[in-house]
Amino acid sequence: MAGVAELMGTTGVALAAEFHVPQIDEFLPPEIIFAGTPFAMNRIVMIRVIATVVMLLVFGITAARAKLIPGRWQGAVEWLIEFVQNNIVYEVMGELRGKRYVPMITTLFLTIMVFNLCGIIPFANMSANATFVMPLLFAVWTFVQYWRAAIREKGLGAYLKEEMFPEGVPLPVYIILAPMQLIDIVLIRPASLAIRLFANMVAGHLIVALCFAATQFFLIESHSLMAGFGVFTLVGGFVMTLFEAFVAALQAFIFATLSCVYINLSYPEEA
Repeated sequence: MAGVAELMGTTGVALAAEFHVPQIDEFLPPEIIFAGTPFAMNRIVMIRVIATVVMLLVFGITAARAKLIPGRWQGAVEWLIEFVQNNIVYEVMGELRGKRYVPMITTLFLTIMVFNLCGIIPFANMSANATFVMPLLFAVWTFVQYWRAAIREKGLGAYLKEEMFPEGVPLPVYIILAPMQLIDIVLIRPASLAIRLFANMVAGHLIVALCFAATQFFLIESHSLMAGFGVFTLVGGFVMTLFEAFVAALQAFIFATLSCVYINLSYPEEA
C-alpha cells in the first residue's frame, strides 16, 4: 500500500509540475505583423480578416454566377439566407416590418457563425469572437438600429417615456423603475448580447483546448499508468469539438433573434 501511495503521490506531483492548463491570457496572442503601429495584427485579427475575405469571395462569386435554376451550392446558400429571413426575421418582426432588416440580420448571423466556426477550423483553432471587441461591435450595431427605429417611429421623448414610465405602475415605483429601465435599454441589452457571445466562445475553446492538452500529456508526456486517461480525453475532445460547432451556430441564431426582438420592441405595438 505504501508503494502504491508513493506512486500516486509521484504521479500527482508530475501532473502538477508538467501539465499545462490553457489560460485566458492565451486569447491575447502577440502581434504578428505591423507590431508597434496602429495597424498591428495578432492571430485573432488575422483570422477575422481572412474569414471576412473568404466570406466576401464565396458570396460574391455565388451571386455573380447565380442561375435561374440553382445548383447544389447556390441552393444551399439560398436556403441559408431564406432560413434567416423566414425563421428569424419574419418570425419575430413579421414580413412587412422585417423586410427592412433582412440584410442586416443575415449579415450578423452569417458573420457571427463563420467567426465562431473558426475555433474548430484547422490552422485557425481560435474563434474570431474570442475577444470582447467583435461581440461588442455586433451588439453596438444592434443598439444603433433599435434606437434608430425608436426615434424614427415614436420620437426620442415618446420612446424614453414609454420605456421608463410604463402605464399602470404606482407613482412611487417610478423612482426605482425609471432608472432601471433606462439602464436596460442603454447598457443591459447590448451588454447581454456581447457577453453571451464572448463567454460562450471562450468557454468552448478552453474546454476543447483542455481536452486535447490533457490527451497530449497523458498519452505522450506522462509515461505513467495514467496514460489510459488520454483515450477518454481524446474522445472528449472530439465530442466537444462537435458540440462547439453546434454552439457556434446556436449563438449566431440567438444573437440574430435577440437583435430582432430588441429592434421590434422599439416599434409601436399597433404597427
